[in-house]
Amino acid sequence: MTLMARANGIDIAYDPIGDPQDRPLLLIMGLGSQLVHWDDEFCELLSRRGHHVVRFDNRDVGLSTHFRKAGVPDLTPGAAAPYLLSDMAGDAAGLMDALGWPAAHVVGISMGGMIAQALAIGHPGRVLTLTSIMSTPSPEAGPPTPEAMAALFGPPAADRQGAIERALEVWSVIGSPGYPLDRERVARLAGLAFDRDHDPAGTTRQLAAILASGDRSEGLAGVRVPTLVVHGEADPLVQVSGGRATAAAIPGARLMTFEGMGHDLPRPLWEPVMNAITDLQARSAAAAAG
Repeated sequence: MTLMARANGIDIAYDPIGDPQDRPLLLIMGLGSQLVHWDDEFCELLSRRGHHVVRFDNRDVGLSTHFRKAGVPDLTPGAAAPYLLSDMAGDAAGLMDALGWPAAHVVGISMGGMIAQALAIGHPGRVLTLTSIMSTPSPEAGPPTPEAMAALFGPPAADRQGAIERALEVWSVIGSPGYPLDRERVARLAGLAFDRDHDPAGTTRQLAAILASGDRSEGLAGVRVPTLVVHGEADPLVQVSGGRATAAAIPGARLMTFEGMGHDLPRPLWEPVMNAITDLQARSAAAAAG
């Protein structure tokens, strides 16, 4: 059930899952991806573990506000961006305000991990635990391989079938080589995302925000909440050095890497990742009690 909230001066589409009395868990999705890319079953499994899960569309994707008047930004080094990752972190904090959440456990994937990092830096009291998955503190850490860059910057789809075919091409390059690609799932989600919204320029504006936001390592050194960093050892889009740099930047962070995992979260890895998130929250509860 998708709802709308006014937050940080924009409209944000979000989807709550589970009992509102349970532990608040905010899921932040990655570049060009919508809330539907958080798998329904993944969210349901988290809710069964005692979480009130909220997934949402970042600005410039899905049903949230798009900055179309900003056009297509310049991606050359040093160019200005329509907004920064800190603004997107402000969106997440504003959504938490709208939900009545003083703080939440925060899980971000890829660009969503960068936003989660920015949230922990800029709004430290709002983050109970931080989980950064297949992400990086800087565009310079864990840079994409040439093959991943070519897949990412391929021509945008012109229609629904083209969006499905492009998604299959991209995930065949950046997905997990150690696990079979679920082509049916990729195709279904690509079609669903196209039906909800199709704005390739919005993805470019998000990418501009990543490039213009620079290095968060110094800010992450001040993060004091229990932190989990998850990364695939075979990730070609954000190479594992990006995850290692994230974990090195945050005092006490736990680094969990998986052989054969690329730039996605295969179904067989859900349980160990969810177990690690639950353990992280136990550390948070113990720290609060002690």
